[in-house]
Amino acid sequence: MKLRYAFKRTIANKSAGADKELKPEVPDGMLKKCNACKAAVFVDEVKKNAYICPHCGNYFRVHARRRIEMLADEGTFEEWDKVMPISNPLSYKGYEEKVKKLQEKTNLDEAIVTGKAKIGGISVVLGVCDSRFLMASMGENVGEKIARAVERATQERLPVVLFACSGGARMQEGIVSLMQMAKTSAALKRHSDSGLLYISVLTNPTTGGVTASFAMLGDIILAEPGALIGFAGPRVIEQTIRQKLPKGFQSSEFLLEHGFIDQIAERKNMKETLARLLKMHCKNDCAESPEGQEKAENISVKKSDSADSMSVNSKLNVDFTTKITAKKSAWEHVSLARSKERPTGKDYLPWLFDYFTELHGDRLFGDDPALVGGIAYLAGKPVTVIVQEKGNGTKENIAHNFGMVSPEGYRKSLRLMKQAEKFHRPVICLVDTPGAFCGLEAEERGQGEAIARNLYELSSLKVPVLSIVIGEGGSGGALALAAGDQVWMMENSIYSILSPEGFASILWKDSTRAKEAAEVMKLTAADLKELGIIEQVIPENQPLTRENMADTMEELKNRIEEFLETYQLLDPEKLLNKRYKRFRNL
Repeated sequence: MKLRYAFKRTIANKSAGADKELKPEVPDGMLKKCNACKAAVFVDEVKKNAYICPHCGNYFRVHARRRIEMLADEGTFEEWDKVMPISNPLSYKGYEEKVKKLQEKTNLDEAIVTGKAKIGGISVVLGVCDSRFLMASMGENVGEKIARAVERATQERLPVVLFACSGGARMQEGIVSLMQMAKTSAALKRHSDSGLLYISVLTNPTTGGVTASFAMLGDIILAEPGALIGFAGPRVIEQTIRQKLPKGFQSSEFLLEHGFIDQIAERKNMKETLARLLKMHCKNDCAESPEGQEKAENISVKKSDSADSMSVNSKLNVDFTTKITAKKSAWEHVSLARSKERPTGKDYLPWLFDYFTELHGDRLFGDDPALVGGIAYLAGKPVTVIVQEKGNGTKENIAHNFGMVSPEGYRKSLRLMKQAEKFHRPVICLVDTPGAFCGLEAEERGQGEAIARNLYELSSLKVPVLSIVIGEGGSGGALALAAGDQVWMMENSIYSILSPEGFASILWKDSTRAKEAAEVMKLTAADLKELGIIEQVIPENQPLTRENMADTMEELKNRIEEFLETYQLLDPEKLLNKRYKRFRNL
């Protein structure tokens, strides 16, 4: 059966004229090719999808003004320093003409747009780089616009949000361009010293002198997925070391793993992410979430003439003796503290806090999964939360290194504590570790120094610090987060100089005598309360599991709120003196 003519146009006319007639006509500007998957995409579809390829998820670059439209509340953006005289400090031939052509083509005066806007109702100073203008390289005018914007933000006491997208310093301006790194960094230091928030957002690409200055100085650093971020470009590195770079090197994900950024933020969620972070850092009028505010209004705040006269210890201890369960042996406490059914730090978060936002990295080497930290709301007020996390189940245990924190974990905790001090947030630490990680790499990266630095800085941190041992409190690895104003313990937790097995091995040369060692070591919550090492024992009506947490968490949350009500009344000098005396008298 012949099907040659069964369907129209099955066989095309081979003539050139016919070819021309049959070729589909696509209006100019309707289609665009994705530079990642090479697929043709409709421009309108890409715009509706936040300039993300609908096929492969590749992020297209966004022009500055479009970015501002996506971020700023409608009608709130006020541009600053829109027109700047062209700078050509080296009298570089043809440079001014090139800048003028770019100004006409892009309708931009320079490679960054700065101004004032509102994001989620909060006023901010906003700056957005535009890669169409000499790859958003940082010349004198770019550095000047950033410096002016940051200075004005300092004067008006506003947070700063900068979106970086740059090839680095501008070659045509030579050493003058290089000096913009110092200029912008100095302006941001003054802004920071005034106790103000700076959020840096890294987009593709962020390299060179921009990476080595304003881009990496944020209190909080966000990055879009898959963005190229680094000081030296990949090609330069490959030519220098004569090796092929691994896949994903210098990507946002690479930086997150190595501790240099706080979060990877999806473009579609960027405005929401920024608004949440801004609300967590702004002052009285906007610090509370609607839900948190409602909860806060239901809490009765009791204040006495003198904070010292209101004893948190006596207030919280009134009914503990009737709630503590039957006495157990020390080894039973050890077994319960180590139980696989026992909640770990992450299990506590949704019960105690609202809207926990995790922040990553020590800004030096890595992001330790054994230590989880971030910002959350407690009774409608922002607090910094730091958790030693063991993980649930074998897979998570391994991923979190069984809660054994590495130097980068302690340095991350210290970074978050210092950030809390800057923004006057109390710090809540949930302690649960068999001990600091003992390994070759931990020693190479300075485990002892990292723990010592935590203790040193905690002694003078000018915000209330509460530490709660929720499972195992092992040695200096636990103490690094337990040198605050008060230390509490869950009834079935333990806190000791080292593990019972280690104690027996060192003193008796026999680790099998661990049960006997546990009795000698005085490591239970009741023992340590009697010794004056801790202030509170949080009762567990039955050994705590993930299934029976509700009542215990409600009681714990109420007591944390009472602690904060009292300690936030203290001026910094009195707070630090009380903390010093606490340890001085032990």
